[in-house]
Amino acid sequence: MKYYYANAADGGGLIEYNEGALRKEEQTTAVTAVSARQEGHADTSESVGGTEPLNPDNGTTPPNSGIGTESPKSVNGTEPSEPTGMTAPPRPDTEYTKKMKEDFGFFGLVSFLYACFYAFCMYKNTSGITFPFFVAGSLLFFGLCLSRLEITLKKGSIFYMISMMLLAISTFSTDDSRIISLNKLGILLLLLSLMLKQLYITTNWMLGKYLFSMLKLLIMSIGEIGSPFRDLNNYRKKQEKEKGSKGFYVAAGFAFTIPLFGIILKLLLSADAVFRDFTLTIFDMIGWVDVIGIVMAIIFMFFAAYCILSFYCKKTISEEVKDGRKGEPISAITVTACITMLYLVFSGIQIIYLFWGKMQLPAGYTYAEYAREGFFQLLAVSILNLVIVLVCLSCFRNSRILKGILTVMSLCTYIMIASSALRMVIYIKYYYLTFLRILVLWALIVLFLLFTGVILHIFKEAFPLFGYSVVIVTICWLLLSYSHPDYFIAKVNLSNIEGQESSDFFLGEPYADYRLLSGLSADAAPALIPYLAENGYNLSVYAYGPGGINGSRYREDGFGYYYLYKIKQAAENKSFRHFNISRYTAVRNIRKFTAPL
Repeated sequence: MKYYYANAADGGGLIEYNEGALRKEEQTTAVTAVSARQEGHADTSESVGGTEPLNPDNGTTPPNSGIGTESPKSVNGTEPSEPTGMTAPPRPDTEYTKKMKEDFGFFGLVSFLYACFYAFCMYKNTSGITFPFFVAGSLLFFGLCLSRLEITLKKGSIFYMISMMLLAISTFSTDDSRIISLNKLGILLLLLSLMLKQLYITTNWMLGKYLFSMLKLLIMSIGEIGSPFRDLNNYRKKQEKEKGSKGFYVAAGFAFTIPLFGIILKLLLSADAVFRDFTLTIFDMIGWVDVIGIVMAIIFMFFAAYCILSFYCKKTISEEVKDGRKGEPISAITVTACITMLYLVFSGIQIIYLFWGKMQLPAGYTYAEYAREGFFQLLAVSILNLVIVLVCLSCFRNSRILKGILTVMSLCTYIMIASSALRMVIYIKYYYLTFLRILVLWALIVLFLLFTGVILHIFKEAFPLFGYSVVIVTICWLLLSYSHPDYFIAKVNLSNIEGQESSDFFLGEPYADYRLLSGLSADAAPALIPYLAENGYNLSVYAYGPGGINGSRYREDGFGYYYLYKIKQAAENKSFRHFNISRYTAVRNIRKFTAPL
């Protein structure tokens, strides 16, 4: 902290002056005091009262004026102490925060109703028919809150909303837990992006800025855990001051209703046996554990929704995107040029030996061995190249040479992506399909499309790379999630079991991984159930436990019973909330091939 001593004419004492931290009005006051001293003396070139006059050239005090210098020594040689009891003023409420506090009756109520709707849709129900309704309800809740805050939806928001609903419908259409989990992650990311888009100008935001802002919105919302209580208390005080307010009477009515409802219910239970049996059955179906779980779900979602909205209204995330391109491009050119030279040699070998050379391999290598040792490594290098290109574009000054090198690197990455995809296809020809192998091929296609956007961004900085990436990843994931990979895994692999008429495309040994088949989701039922029926499985005995009749899910005559038991567990004794298209289709296929008992 910096100080200067004022003379008696200015009131005397130690005056704080910090040019970088003081508010504008405090600096103006300090400068005005010095100017007044100058006007009161004929000779403005001399120091008066131990202070120096203002510099007439720039309006600031000279270096020896005492202003902006280190704290002076007092008479006894000690440092003057910094004034105590002074703290930074609290951040003023934004207009949205003020509206939210003043209208707690609305925001608190809709948050509570939204939490109840969440508990109804999602309690012990990860992929039922209620999930699309919950996502639609989330969008409705968000839209109502924005409308109350007088925030209008921006252009482009409809894409986020439609994508979220399509992912929600996909979730209730599949039984694959991997697809379900990634669908929910996608819905969360799209919702957070949608929220940020409405309150901030995100035109120039890139991936890093978006991810940081999403994390900040989620994490910092935890600090708003007390906001519902504070807003409720302020709202209650406001309501008490307003004459004719009916809020108290409504609350009192609910308070009287609960005990009265209990008394009447007890009398009715003792009055009619049918009503008593019906009511007790309902309570037995719910169970106390479920009651506690539902209450906890409501409490969790109420605080989650209200706290996120409370922090959101504070608008503390900076909109500004600083131009970080300050690095010396020569450094980036040196690194990327060396790497690109290596990529050119590697790409040349891929073209000569794999594409033009009709897949000629080194001596001692089989196609399967050659493919297995390459596709994951090339996928990793492709992802690394994407990161390198984005970092160079974001952190180094504009350079035509650097852009040229990055373009060549991106073109080499195309060849690596093609090589990786070719290796994976070769590997599948020998070892058939798994979910991971399908996911790798999907990731390579997405990388190819992303690099197309990166090349466009290299030559045209105004190209909306982040928006393009969101659209590409969302559309590609929707295609994968609706395709039901487990169905194709079962269809392809079953057709290559020994004794089946296999395709000429596959060159490996007959398929025999029955454990993988037994672990597939209900999505595979349209392919698996007909196979089981044709190969002697008794689909009527639907209740065999894990391991099947022969006690092994690793054998052709046992894996099917394990699969049937899984379907039964997933579909049996479920309420309408748990209805799932994939599980319903699986049960229908089983019944279609079940012999009447």
